[in-house]
Amino acid sequence: MTLSPVRRALTATAVAGGTAALMLAGVSGASAHVGATPDKTAANSYALVTFGIPHGCDTFGTTKVTITLPAELNDAQPTVNPNWTVERVEEQLPEPKTLADGSSITKRTSRIVYTAKAPLDPHFRDALVLSVKLPDTPGKTLYFPTLQNCEQGQTDWATIPQEDQDHDSVKSPAPSVTVTEAVADGHAASGAPAGTASATTHDLAQATSVTDDGAQARSWAGLVAGVGGLVLGGLAFLRRRAPQQ
Repeated sequence: MTLSPVRRALTATAVAGGTAALMLAGVSGASAHVGATPDKTAANSYALVTFGIPHGCDTFGTTKVTITLPAELNDAQPTVNPNWTVERVEEQLPEPKTLADGSSITKRTSRIVYTAKAPLDPHFRDALVLSVKLPDTPGKTLYFPTLQNCEQGQTDWATIPQEDQDHDSVKSPAPSVTVTEAVADGHAASGAPAGTASATTHDLAQATSVTDDGAQARSWAGLVAGVGGLVLGGLAFLRRRAPQQ
C-alpha cells in the first residue's frame, strides 16, 4: 500500500516522537543517580569532579550531601556554591604516609560535607564540584560514596558494583571516576594539541576573510536593491503624474 505524502509525514513524525520519548526516558533514569563527571581522567593530573545532585528522597528537599573520598586521595578542594555551606573533615592516618615528593602526612581529608542553606527542591538539581589530584594508577576506578540527607529520609549512594555488574544496574551506586593513562605532553593533556595555535590563527584569518567578503557582497546587494527601489518609485510617481487619456 502506497502512503500519501501527508501520511508519510505523519508517520515519520510519530517515529521521531517515539524515539525522542525513549531517549528522554533514558536520560531521566540516568539522572536519578548522584553522578561524578570529571573534566580530566589522566593519571597524576588535577581534575575537577562535578557531582550532580538530583532528588534522592522522593518529594522531600535535600539538606546535606556528604562525599567520602576514596583512600587513594589525600585531599580535595571544594568549590564554593552559594546555595551551600561546605566543610572538609580530616581523619588521622594509622601511620604516616610518604608522598611522591618525599614529604609525609599524618592526616588526610576524608569527607567533604555540603549543607544546604535552604532545602534543595526535589524538582531541581544542583552541582557540587571538587578539585582532586588523581593518583598515578591507570585503570583504577575511584569510588566516592555519597550520603544524601533530606528533610525526611536519606539515600546512601554507596553501593560498589561487582566486577560483572554494570554501574547503573545496581541500587544506589556510588559515584565513580576511572583513571586513564597519563598524557606525556602537558599541553596535549589540556586539550590543546601541538599546532593548535597556528591552526586557530589561520582559521580565524580565513573566517575573517570570508566574513569580510560576505559583508561586501551584502553591501553591494543592498546598494543595488536601493537603486532599484528608487527607479521603481520614480516610475510609479511619473505614472501618477501623467495626464489621463
